[in-house]
Order: sequence, then C-alpha cells, then structure tokens
Amino acid sequence: MTTQVPKVGFVSLGCPKALVDSERILTELRREGYQVSPSYQDADLVVVNTCGFIDAAKAESLEAIGEALAENGRVIVTGCMGAQPEDIRAVHPAVLAVTGPQAYEQVMAAVHTHLPPVAHDPYLDLVPPQGIKLTPRHYAYLKISEGCNHRCSFCIIPSMRGDLVSRPAGEVLGEAERLVAAGVKELLVISQDTSAYGVDLKYRTDFWNGRPVRTRLTELARALGSLGAWVRLHYVYPYPHVDEVIPLMAEGLVLPYLDVPLQHGSPRILKLMKRPAATEGTLERLRAWRSICPELTLRSTFIVGFPGETETDFQQLLDFLEQAQLDRVGAFTYSPVAGATANTLADPVPEAVKEERYARLMEHQARISAARLQDKIGRTIDVLIDAVDADGPIGRSASDAPEIDGVVYIDDAPALKPGDKVRVVVTDADEHDLYADLAP
Repeated sequence: MTTQVPKVGFVSLGCPKALVDSERILTELRREGYQVSPSYQDADLVVVNTCGFIDAAKAESLEAIGEALAENGRVIVTGCMGAQPEDIRAVHPAVLAVTGPQAYEQVMAAVHTHLPPVAHDPYLDLVPPQGIKLTPRHYAYLKISEGCNHRCSFCIIPSMRGDLVSRPAGEVLGEAERLVAAGVKELLVISQDTSAYGVDLKYRTDFWNGRPVRTRLTELARALGSLGAWVRLHYVYPYPHVDEVIPLMAEGLVLPYLDVPLQHGSPRILKLMKRPAATEGTLERLRAWRSICPELTLRSTFIVGFPGETETDFQQLLDFLEQAQLDRVGAFTYSPVAGATANTLADPVPEAVKEERYARLMEHQARISAARLQDKIGRTIDVLIDAVDADGPIGRSASDAPEIDGVVYIDDAPALKPGDKVRVVVTDADEHDLYADLAP
C-alpha cells in the first residue's frame, strides 16, 4: 500500500558507468519528493539497475530481479540488460516495466505510472547540489560520455548504449566543481572510451564560468586538474593524442595513472577482436609515456581464451606483459555474449584450458606487480584514507583506484578518518598492497 510519502527501493549492479546512472535516477527521485528506502519491505516499489555485459552478469541481474519480486512484488527494471526486455520478461513476466541503459526519463515515467508522486516542497527535500551519490563522500565517478564508436567483436556495449555521445565540457566541469565543493577529494573520470571524448562534437568549444574550454580530453583534464582534487583517468585507449595528457601528470595536475584497455598481446588475436593490433607500437607508446612521467602507473585488463587463441598466442600475451611491465592487471576468461560477433569465430578454447591459462597469466603478472611494488619501499607518498578498522587506517595512493587496485595499510595512526589525505613512508609491500608509517 502506498504511504503518504512514496518510497522507492533501489538495487544497483554493474560497472561504475552504471553506478553513475543509478546516482542520476536517485537524484531525480529525491528531487521529485520520493524517499529512498533501504529495505524491500518499506518500499512501495523497487528499481533494479542491471548489468548485461556477460552471461554471469545477466544471471546476477536476473537473480536480483527475482529477489526483489519475491521480497516486494513491484519491480521496475532498467540498465544494460534492459536492452533485451524479452530476456527479462521470459524469466520474470511480473515486472512492471523494463527500460534500457541511461533511459532516465523512461525510468521516471514508469515510476510515475506505478507510484505517482505527491505534492512536495523542493526547498525542504534538501537534495544536495552534487546530487545523490552512492560512493563514499570523498570520491566520486565523473562520467564524461555515453556509448562507444568501436565495434569490438567480443562486446555488445554499442548495441545497448549506442554510439559515442560526449557531454559538453562546461557541463562536466560544472558537475566536477559541485562535487569538489561538497567535499570530494578524488574525481574518477569514466566513459566507455575516454580517449574519444569530444570527437562526436568535433571538439567544439564550450564555456565554464565564462571561460572557453574545448570538449576534448587534454583540455578537460587540464581544467579538472585546476579544481584541487585528485583526477584519475579510466578506460583510456592509447590513441596518439593521449601523449598530450602525460605532461599534465608530470606537472601534478592529473594523477600519474592510466587505465588502458589493451585486451591481449597477440596481433592475430587483437585482429580477431577488431582491436588495434600493433603491439610494438603500443609498447613504444608506453615507454614514451614513462620517459615523460616516470611515476606513471599503468593498469590494464586482458581476455584469456578468446576463440582461436593458441598456446603461441597466449605466450605472446605473457611476453607482452613482461615487456610492458604493467603495474596493475585484471583478467577474465572469455565468455560468449549473446549478439557478439566473436561467437561465430572458429576454434573455441575449452573451459579447462581457459582456466589454466588464466591462472598462469595471473601468476606471471603477480611477480611483475610485486617487483614494482617492492621498488616503492622507502619512498614518501600521498595517501587518501578510505576506511579505518580495528587494525588502523586503510588508504590508497595515486597508483590505486578504489575497489580494483591495491591499498595502503598505515601503522600507528589512530586519529585518521575517511577522506583525510596524508604523507606516508612505505615500509613494506606484497603482491598487491603497501604498508606504511606516517611521514615525520
């Protein structure tokens, strides 16, 4: 039964880009007077923001929808899996509505239909200027574009989220400014292809606080760096113009950190993936970047067991990792995605072989990562505190993005709290994390 103030429960799944979508929907709900319920039982309906990139994510999304239906009974589905509504309704025909990703207006229309808003005073609802955030107060994701112009054979993101649509630079910078004013110490710049930012707008000039700013990665990064917060760049393809951003890192305007989606080290497999296949060119670019900014941390993600991958291809991937000396590496075994052209490729790799290669890759990279972390012992670095537990403060350095990289454990510093930024001296390291004392 609808309460006097309508309450909406919310379940958010998937990547940081989906998290930003959830934040936007929640902000609009609060702006219209809806309350957000922390439990199924107190909610008048539930919105589930799904992920649909791989089969495991789809299964998790369907399970979450089923749980929401069982616990509440009134469910609206949105997000990437919503791009295939028939797959959802085949399993859960009782859902009230299904919308695709970044379909904010459609989600709100569905909420209005099944849970009409009541009259409210926007001045009393106290929606913060930066909107509702699902991250800790001291960091936030800043999405600069939607969609992607690539047609990688393993990916269906363009079919779900469309081609690249960049946000005007002034709009992005205005949001960033509000976030920093609200206490955000770190801005994590995300999109499907951060390097391509602005290409759809032909890098047109926008305005921020009366100043002209081109809608282009270099100019955006420089302007973001002027706000005084850490600026971390994710999903940066190694296009030539990215070279312009590296000096900004050397100057300290942007964190010396790049998340570069390389995917493989075999030219043959990269061609099958419909990815840039010049691995030698990529290695040269990484070396050039490090020559400009020696402090640069490089992270990447790789797919193991792509259709047709031979032992020779896999060995080329291991050799690439040895030469690239990446600081942080994530990997996953190839999983067929409905609608991806890679599904039609010959010679699928057996699951047992995928798992064996995955284990070898992670063991190989662990040695590289551990050696690079050992080199940091004795150095003084800045750390942003994320949490404090019974053993002491836990933070991250410029080399560590939240939830995907390592952490820094700080000894004997009981007065610190989340959001503090401190100088520490690194005393020890393992394969993933650093240990440190407060700098004198």
